[in-house]
Amino acid sequence: MVRFGPSGNCDLFYELGYKDSEEAPKWLNSMGLTAYEYGFTLGRFLTPEKSKKLLDEAKKYDIKISVHAPYYINFCNTSPSSIENNNKYVLNSLRGLKMLGGTNCVVHVGSQMKLDRKEAFLNMEKGLKDFLELYYQEDLQNQHINPETMGKFSNIGTVDEILEICSWDKSLYPCFDFGHINSITNGSLKTKQDFLDIFNKAIDKLGFEKVNDCHIHFSKIKYGEKGEIVHLTFEDNVYGPNYEPFLESVKELKINPTIISESKGTQAPDAQTMKNYFEKIK
Repeated sequence: MVRFGPSGNCDLFYELGYKDSEEAPKWLNSMGLTAYEYGFTLGRFLTPEKSKKLLDEAKKYDIKISVHAPYYINFCNTSPSSIENNNKYVLNSLRGLKMLGGTNCVVHVGSQMKLDRKEAFLNMEKGLKDFLELYYQEDLQNQHINPETMGKFSNIGTVDEILEICSWDKSLYPCFDFGHINSITNGSLKTKQDFLDIFNKAIDKLGFEKVNDCHIHFSKIKYGEKGEIVHLTFEDNVYGPNYEPFLESVKELKINPTIISESKGTQAPDAQTMKNYFEKIK
């Protein structure tokens, strides 16, 4: 089953008078949506009590919850304090995900900083693999770690880099952010074949299972010389990518990802637009 939903709560959610994330599952269900990504991005985690309320509502309304780990994670940084914080942030995100009954934890693996690309990647590899030793010491194996493709050239996270990373361990599943990919490839994602090429490369590298159960972020994004600048809505006609060829590629491959809209302020309506279009594809 392909699931669609928003990242966080959109403007309309609040305009309608809703205030708490525990109210989101019922509302999303009324829109025909079946997924919801909760952001731990600023390092704020839910209490067990709020987690249980959100989980109960998600179960009641068939909403699959995923989480996004804090933005501060950088496995390229080898300072002892950074290593400690990286491990703490990802472990806490996975623990929070488990309390919410979810399976996908999106992670930014690192920034190049002033290092050359090779050195930064090797640092990240060691940091992430050391973290996996901690991961396997806890009962978290039903929670996937989803390294995300990134939208700025200074970040580790090209398609090839993410596929390499996800080949290291059975717990690592890709998060394809197609707005990010489009941003660092000068708007290359235009046709169904452009998306099929990425998915097929992933299948060749990781196998069908990890692609079938991958996590996807989708939005239009304005980009420039350094890559991503700002997220846009589906109303934009200048930047891409367009959702139609993307969804046609998903339908053709018969994969079942979770697709999260990251449009600026219109996440849920744009997720609904994608779901409605997907259901019309023959």
